[in-house]
Amino acid sequence: MKKAVVIVAGGSGTRMKSDLPKQFIEWCGKPILMHTIERFYKYSEAMEIVLVLPKNQFTLWDELCQKYDFNIPLQLANGGATRFESVNNGLDILEEECLVGVHDGVRPLVSFNTLDNCYKTAEMEGSAIPVTEAFESIREVDDNMNKAVDRTRYKMVQTPQVFILSKLKEAYNQPFNSIFTDDASVYEYAGNKVFLTEGNRENIKITTPIDLLIGESLKDYLH
Repeated sequence: MKKAVVIVAGGSGTRMKSDLPKQFIEWCGKPILMHTIERFYKYSEAMEIVLVLPKNQFTLWDELCQKYDFNIPLQLANGGATRFESVNNGLDILEEECLVGVHDGVRPLVSFNTLDNCYKTAEMEGSAIPVTEAFESIREVDDNMNKAVDRTRYKMVQTPQVFILSKLKEAYNQPFNSIFTDDASVYEYAGNKVFLTEGNRENIKITTPIDLLIGESLKDYLH
């Protein structure tokens, strides 16, 4: 099936302690967001790319594209007040049935193996989200109580989360619910089954200054 991705980049620079939105911070020679887009384009030049940005960042994006001579073909969509609304706006751009991934704009270290796993599994099963093992101990907190839990029963969730476009659009027709923390939760709440596939540990979300340093060292190991 045809492949597409909706890249959502509506973050601020608060946790990065920067006035510049985190997706535009320069990392390894260019803005983080450009590295993320390049991963999908290098994986498949036929990939249809939709970039979701707040409307007031369109001009800045154009200026950065000129500055860094960045010309990968993509379509822009307006960001919404919430991630739920932003993803919905991105999905509206896509009309032809396809496998669509939804990806965080500040995850530039997704591997080609992870992309393969996600798109191939979604083509077979209808959905796929990349996960990794929980390597640290986990405790469940409830009011003033806390207890150890079996970490083997938990997975760490990444993006891209990939679905059949028509099924994901149908799920996003639901009213917003506070339990929607990612696309899989939206899809699952609509009565669909979510399938897990193997992610890559390097696929971190770059949101803090330390993430920039960790990501730079991990980039050399990416394939």
